Amino acid sequence: MRSIGRKFIIVVVLMVGAASLGWAIFNRLQEQSAPKPRGDDARVAPVEVARIEHGPMQWRRTFSGTLESPAAFVVKPKISGRILRLGVALADTVARGQVLAWLDDDEPVQLVAQAEAELAVTEASLAEADSALVIASRELQRIATLRQRGVASEAQFDVAQADQLTKQAQAKVAAAQVTKAEAALASAKVRLGYTRVVAGWNGGNDHRVVAERFASEGETVTTDTPLLSIVELNPITGVIFVSERDYARLRPGQAASLTTDAYPGHSFQGRIDRIAPIFRQATRQARVELVFENRDHRLKPGMFIRATVVMDQVAEATIVPEQALTTRADRTGVFVVSDDARSVAWREVQVGIREGNRVQVEGEGLTGRVVTLGQQLVNDGSAITIPME
Repeated sequence: MRSIGRKFIIVVVLMVGAASLGWAIFNRLQEQSAPKPRGDDARVAPVEVARIEHGPMQWRRTFSGTLESPAAFVVKPKISGRILRLGVALADTVARGQVLAWLDDDEPVQLVAQAEAELAVTEASLAEADSALVIASRELQRIATLRQRGVASEAQFDVAQADQLTKQAQAKVAAAQVTKAEAALASAKVRLGYTRVVAGWNGGNDHRVVAERFASEGETVTTDTPLLSIVELNPITGVIFVSERDYARLRPGQAASLTTDAYPGHSFQGRIDRIAPIFRQATRQARVELVFENRDHRLKPGMFIRATVVMDQVAEATIVPEQALTTRADRTGVFVVSDDARSVAWREVQVGIREGNRVQVEGEGLTGRVVTLGQQLVNDGSAITIPME
């Protein structure tokens, strides 16, 4: 029995060995009969692709900045006095020439009354001097007539003539005093007018908005003490600062758009208004002012903004996804997919303007599709497969 068991085991082992040997020979024959891949065809690389587009394209740059009022007017009294009343409050709309504040006018009114009285006195003195001059002139004429008849002496004529000249001088002095009194009265009236503080700005719109109040009713203020700040809100100015790289591409009139956190999802349209001719030494940046319509006054000075400027645009551009750009041997290019979608060809390109994740490129053979994922697996002429197809 033992010999039969041993023979059975030996037979099984021999059969297993023969099967293994046969399988190995079969695999070897299969490998020899299959065609051998050569070069880059030895590995097929899976890639993702995107179509090359053609059309208009814009290069936009976004800058951070703030809003400023194009004009601000600080209301100040021209005389000292106590504030009786302020006619406007914060955020009120103010018209050009509107009275904004009233100061105590007791002293100016008294000065006007005094000036009017002094004018009346000087006018009376002038009338008296004119009358005396008329009398002196008549007396001189009478003496001259008598002298011609031989009745009056030469001495009498000289005295009458001297008196007439004196009266002329007195009349001129009185007239000058009247002029002085009139000027004093006018000055007193102007001072009285200064007790009404008006919004008297020059240029810009006829209406502005109260931005700040610096004083309250009942306070005593001195000359040129700020009472109110009035700003213009339409249009409003956006201020950004640009580096030398962007400076040369900006020009007045260039289109721009504005966004702010106060109004998410909304864009305000405007343009570049002014570009500073110098760069700040501390930052090496230049100030650029943009102007935006603001009829509804939604935009306020001091708001943080993001201003987007169209730096350049091309009417007809060749466009590829930014992910398609690849660098090989310090050269930038793309892998263009063949018409049968089985291989790729390397095409060197010149990169132009960018718009989001889209890039303008220039070069030869840029048609069809380009590889956007898997470029590290391929070279010029490599075989590919597109799993999504």
